[in-house]
Amino acid sequence: MMEEVNEVTSTLSVDRHNINVTEVLKDGDSLTFLIVSQKLSGTGEYHVARAYDDFEWLQQHLFSQEDVPGIQGVIFPPLPAKAQVNASAKVMKQLGFLGLEEWQPYCKALETFLQQIAAHSILSKNKAVEIFLTSSDPPGRQRVRKNIFNRLSQAVEEKRKEGHKDVDEFFQTERDHNLVLTGCAKTAAERFLDVVQTEQKIAVACGHFSAALHLCVEPGEDADKQAFSKACVKLSEVFDSMKKNMTSVAENNVSTLGLGLDLESRYQEAEKEMLFRRTCKLVELESARRNAEKAKPVKKAAMEEVKKAAEMEFDHICRVAKQEIARFQGTRVEMLQQTLVQWCEKQLLTAKESAEQFNQHLQALRGMA
Repeated sequence: MMEEVNEVTSTLSVDRHNINVTEVLKDGDSLTFLIVSQKLSGTGEYHVARAYDDFEWLQQHLFSQEDVPGIQGVIFPPLPAKAQVNASAKVMKQLGFLGLEEWQPYCKALETFLQQIAAHSILSKNKAVEIFLTSSDPPGRQRVRKNIFNRLSQAVEEKRKEGHKDVDEFFQTERDHNLVLTGCAKTAAERFLDVVQTEQKIAVACGHFSAALHLCVEPGEDADKQAFSKACVKLSEVFDSMKKNMTSVAENNVSTLGLGLDLESRYQEAEKEMLFRRTCKLVELESARRNAEKAKPVKKAAMEEVKKAAEMEFDHICRVAKQEIARFQGTRVEMLQQTLVQWCEKQLLTAKESAEQFNQHLQALRGMA
């Protein structure tokens, strides 16, 4: 069972660039995701089926590696919120771009989550990752432990530590920048989602108008009525093309920049959580130092040991955190650049195809004059 796995020495046997969530299977309210991974040896593929609870278990298992030095300095790849069949308005709002009732973007987000873990120098070493990607047996359906690392959403009693001044200018600056970027990324994703939903509404309206124009078609041999009917049919074709064009534009927005902004927003939150965990450890270290200074002779040695352990743990976290921040900054720029390029390429192709089609409609209408 996967719950018994805790080693951190394994090497992945899959190509980290070729991990794909290819399909989602629905059985009532239950969702199962099919994962296909290319073997590193190039001799074939692994095919496994996983439920969302399995993804959540994997993330929590990676969170809880207390024997890995500096693990709390890791910016953990963010797992999307749980998708649901016939989700409530609240869940849909939480999912954002991933809640547009299309499963391809959600599968892509889960795929990115797995690829980021497989590419991580620390997380990929955990044996649970290898088993998750390659074992045909389903992982254990044990209840996921909550409150691991006192995550922001569950750490109300620790909120006061968020404003604690840092002893390291590098981390204080990063915290200040992250606070701004977290808000900006969330707002950008929300505004772009508004654009996509408006485009979808326009596409639906064009479709309705296209269908309504056929109601104006009248039978008979009257020349004027025939001319009017032909014009209505042609206009119906034009608005149907407009519907298809706007639908493609919206789909392009979701599959490129939309997913990019969604991932950026969730990753900024993941960095925020890491920085908060480090701040909590800083507060603990400062408390341990004060206790050691004030300790009576009989407790002095024990308090010194606690202080040294806290210092060692904090140093490990800081070293890992600095490496993670440097890696994250390079990765997020690359990811956003890639989504922007894909966005432009897809929309340019759609625009060219639509322009050609509209030109054909124009010529047909001129021929009717």
